[in-house]
Amino acid sequence: MKPVAQEASKKRLSSEERQGEIIRAAVALAEEKDVGSITTQEMAQVMNLTQGAIFRHFASKDEIWLAVMNWIREHLMQTLEKATADARGPLDAIRRMYVAHIAFVSKHPSVPRILFSELQHSRHGKLRQLMQQLVEGYEKRIMALLEQAQQAGEVRDDVDLQSAAILYIGMVQGLVMQASIYGSKRAMLQQAEKIFPLFLQGVCPYSAAPLKAASAGSGG
Repeated sequence: MKPVAQEASKKRLSSEERQGEIIRAAVALAEEKDVGSITTQEMAQVMNLTQGAIFRHFASKDEIWLAVMNWIREHLMQTLEKATADARGPLDAIRRMYVAHIAFVSKHPSVPRILFSELQHSRHGKLRQLMQQLVEGYEKRIMALLEQAQQAGEVRDDVDLQSAAILYIGMVQGLVMQASIYGSKRAMLQQAEKIFPLFLQGVCPYSAAPLKAASAGSGG
């Protein structure tokens, strides 16, 4: 693997900048290796640093992965915020979030490995807690948008909003998992655009679902 910070490592960086480099090195390594097997020595080699330099900025490898999780959450949320800025309504916002999330994973293929790694089921309670907070916050956001759509008559009154939000997250996780298994053999964004109308057909009024599904499948 080519060093991710060759030029930057030649100059003195602040602790925050160096931490950012270490996070990016860990994310880059996760594209090629199982997360649990990545060592701090490998991170140091990617950055052209000594292993001791890593531990001047993080007390342990677990702290590095905790910082990586925070990096994922921050950048994913920023991506979703940007995607929904020009949404034409709550259902369009949900669609844009869905497509943006899949695009984010396509751009950062190591993210699924990190999120679904054994780290989330390990002794490190903070990692597991952070993952739970990410999913719960995401779920609440989808539920709020679905509630707005329900109040506007765009989602059926009999739809359980939490179940629908869980289904939405499951659609994301399903495509992400397939990407982890098949790599680049399947076009995730094309699959996402085909799957989302099926979600709409499950939550929209029966007479309106086909029309809304068709409009959601178009660009924008």
